[in-house]
This record gives sequence, structure tokens and C-alpha cells, in this order.
Amino acid sequence: MILDIDYEEEITEDFTASMDLHKRRLSDEQLRRFEGYAAEIFTAFGMDLQTPSTEDTPSRFIKGLYEATNGYDGDPKLLKVFHTECRGGPDCRLSQVIEGPIQFFALCEHHSLPFYGRAYVAYIAHDQIIGISKLTRLVRLFAKRFTVQERMGQQIADTLDLLLRPHGVAVYLEAHHLCTQMRGVRETSPITRTTCWRGRFAEDANLRAEFLTMAQRGGE
Repeated sequence: MILDIDYEEEITEDFTASMDLHKRRLSDEQLRRFEGYAAEIFTAFGMDLQTPSTEDTPSRFIKGLYEATNGYDGDPKLLKVFHTECRGGPDCRLSQVIEGPIQFFALCEHHSLPFYGRAYVAYIAHDQIIGISKLTRLVRLFAKRFTVQERMGQQIADTLDLLLRPHGVAVYLEAHHLCTQMRGVRETSPITRTTCWRGRFAEDANLRAEFLTMAQRGGE
């Protein structure tokens, strides 16, 4: 059976709050003004905006940035869950649903430069499950923002936990941060790895080890 979650239900209030949405509306006047700011910055930094290839760059930049951060607008397709297939067997509190690698691209809120990588998300179902594609949507909901990797993992875990009330949730992220490669220390190939555990995963080291082993296999 498919369960469409009603936005008016109490659980959904917590769920939508966990998504930290900021519905955005930009007028044509705002877009023109922002394009002017971008043009001023690009010109000051050395770009020639009087060529056929660059004359529309400020407009493309603003529109591209707006699209790249549309995670703030939410994703209504996340609000659909199904009854679990588990019927109370001994493995119901052990069996993991693991999805990954899920490619993501985000913007670091410190320098507004991209960081990108792969996410692995797992949960141990209780009464409900979610479509596999929704795990990808969930990752990208929080990736397409100005954010930091640590918070992104926490938000994915907390939102999935509120949506499904599972026995446990695990999130593993690995990413390249261009703020350390294009500027600053100029690292050549660093990978930042973060984990987040909820429920049974926080309590059981064996479950964590199984999840991380599967994630490593997925990255081979």
C-alpha cells in the first residue's frame, strides 16, 4: 500500500521543518539587478564582457546559481512511503537498505565554491519503506544549497529518520572541496569523509562496519 503523507499531519510538520526550506521568488527586476552586480564583479576581476561569448555571462551565472541552489525549494515527491515488506522475522532489525554511490554537487557556504562527491545512505525499515529513487532525491535536496558537508549528512539522516521512523539510519559522504584545491592550501587530491548514525547504527558497531564495507565496495 502507498501512503501519501499529508502536509497537515503532525509528523509532517517535523518533517518539513527538518528540510529547512526557504521558498524563493525572484522578480524580473531582482534578476536584472543581480545580473548587474555580477557584471560589475566580473569586470573588476578582469573579465571582458564585450565579447559574443561573455556578454550574457552575468545572466547565465545568476540563473545557473539559482538553479544550483534549488534544494531550498523542497521536493514534494519525497512525501510518499510504502508499508514495509518485513513481517516480524528475526532480521527485521538487522536488514539494511543501502543506496549508493549517489553523486552530488554542493556549494560550500564559506567560499561559495563547489564541493562534490558521493553519498551512501542506509536505513533499517520499521513500519515503512521509501522508493529507492527518493534516497537520491533526499541527498540532492540538501546538496543543492549553500552548505557544509557535516550539516548535509546530519540533515539527510534526520529527515529520513522523521519520514520513516526506521530502526536506524546511516549516512556516509565523501567529497572533494574546491575551496582547498583552487585556493588556500591548494591540495591536489584530498577527500573529506563524514559519517552520521541514527538508531541501531549508533548502537551496533557490526551494523556500522557492514554498511561501511558495502559503501567501499560500491566505490570500487
